Amino acid sequence: MKRAPATGGAGFPPAGFTLIELLVVISLIAILSAAILPEMRGTYTHATLRAAGRDLASLCALAASRSVSFNQVHRVHLDPVTGRFRLEQRPRATPRDTAFVPVRDVPHVHGQLDARLTARIATQPDAADTSQSTRPASSRDGSAAGDPPADALVFYPDGTADPGAILLRHRDGSGLLLRVNPATARVRISDWSPP
Repeated sequence: MKRAPATGGAGFPPAGFTLIELLVVISLIAILSAAILPEMRGTYTHATLRAAGRDLASLCALAASRSVSFNQVHRVHLDPVTGRFRLEQRPRATPRDTAFVPVRDVPHVHGQLDARLTARIATQPDAADTSQSTRPASSRDGSAAGDPPADALVFYPDGTADPGAILLRHRDGSGLLLRVNPATARVRISDWSPP
């Protein structure tokens, strides 16, 4: 007895893909991957910048909140060389020119930036893209007029802050600018591009 050829049901040929169909699909996947992968790299860079920006903005908000709550001057100290940042406060029963001490009773008040990022404090927010920044002489933070803390943003018990901004840059040239509103001590994050 002769066997009938295999069919896929209802007289159709067996189901499957031909070699040509598989090659066409693989070619389309390769073309789309080549177009999408360069865009993915920029997305990762942007996400790294945004995460660091949110961390620093949260630290500034905490400094402002603690300054009002505890009636103590606080500051966000940033080391531009190592990328380390921390929250500091001035001890209560000390003279105004006493150095700040790190806050230790709260978690996540210190950290370090990703190695691909650099940050510096611009004491004049509109001059954040210049290489030199200068802070107006002020004795509100307890420093001498000739020795301004150019590596810190200071927050006061009355809910205000020194004017300033943090310029956060990725090594590929993209960046963020975190501006501190001196009247409300709130931080606004915006994109930054080199001049």
